[in-house]
Amino acid sequence: MEMRKLGRTGLDVSLVCLGTMTFGEQNTEAEGHAQMDRAKDAGVNFLDAAELYPIPPKPETQGRTEETIGTWLKSRGGRDKVVVATKAVGRTAMPQFRDDGKGARLSRGQLREAVEKSLRRLQTDYIDLYQLHWPDREVSQFGANPVTFRTVAPAPDEVPIGETLEALQEFVAEGKIRHVGLSNESAWGTMRFLAESDAGRGPRVASIQNGYNLVNRTFETALAEVALREDVGLLAYSPLAQGYLTGKYRNGALPDGSRKKLFDRLQRYEGPGAEEAIGAYLDLAGEIGWSPGDLALRFAATRPFVTSVIIGATTMEQLDQDLAAFDRRWSAEIEARVDAIHAARPNTCP
Repeated sequence: MEMRKLGRTGLDVSLVCLGTMTFGEQNTEAEGHAQMDRAKDAGVNFLDAAELYPIPPKPETQGRTEETIGTWLKSRGGRDKVVVATKAVGRTAMPQFRDDGKGARLSRGQLREAVEKSLRRLQTDYIDLYQLHWPDREVSQFGANPVTFRTVAPAPDEVPIGETLEALQEFVAEGKIRHVGLSNESAWGTMRFLAESDAGRGPRVASIQNGYNLVNRTFETALAEVALREDVGLLAYSPLAQGYLTGKYRNGALPDGSRKKLFDRLQRYEGPGAEEAIGAYLDLAGEIGWSPGDLALRFAATRPFVTSVIIGATTMEQLDQDLAAFDRRWSAEIEARVDAIHAARPNTCP
């Protein structure tokens, strides 16, 4: 398993990160443990979770993912060999995260509550990478088309980025978290966090976790330069476009047990031009003798600004297929053919 540096932290993380958002909903605790065992045997040392998980977010299941990781860490030991990442929700009206039931913000008091709860669920004394799941700012995100993006006016009650960083610095000083990262963040937001850190207001962000795949390369527009020049590498989520880039939904297929059939939450990959773009990549995979999943995962892994690719599975067969994809050899010819499809149908699923 290839290892890469996590920002400027000195930590080495595996090129593959095991995403865990199905634990507690589509996967039982035992199944989650089995997945983590298999990933560890394959050389994966990086786990990604969130206080939000499992998906879809519901009050009755919230926190089960971290709890599953916690029982695994306690039963397996070797905590120092595992890089555990989790996230605090950004601005939200969802009531299940904070004791007062009034939603959540990235303020000092709310972040302290979030950190303490995650530590208890994870059954650990520290979190290696603590990420802000999305901004406190009101921003266009989660599938919004950048072509039609309209600037969102600042809210009068925004929590300043400097205040959030100062809170995170308290947790670093207390040993509760080691490093911090961003998620679903913009180039402007990332640079503001870095500027505040440079000014001494808190820890330097080590990573940014954004959606990135063959049909969503918007990260390349501005954030890739930030990632490379500032050592804030991408933790690429949804590299398989929630399953669309495996071909499982082609021609209207709706497999039993799939997220689309269970939850119907995949509209991000069903917009104008999406079917044609996805089909072109599926055809390319067949022409070069690869599975569609191999093409999608290896594409993400070969980007110079990517630190780790987050994979997720509901079955051991899926997990094994995903892990095997990272042994494929990328070539200049494949790169050129991928870029040709992208040039014809760019970013159909932002």
